[in-house]
Amino acid sequence: MAKIFSGKRGQNFLEYTMLILIVTAALIAMRQYMQRSLNAHLKQIQEEISEPSRGE
Repeated sequence: MAKIFSGKRGQNFLEYTMLILIVTAALIAMRQYMQRSLNAHLKQIQEEISEPSRGE
């Protein structure tokens, strides 16, 4: 395990780990907004389907 963290190879490993953590944190933060957007879209579709036909 000590070889992983030595020199340039260890730096690359830490950089990729940090990149993965940042992307994961961003996706977790965006989850709430995406869920709200999806719910609003589904509600709009539901309202369009349940509204009575005009012209009949």
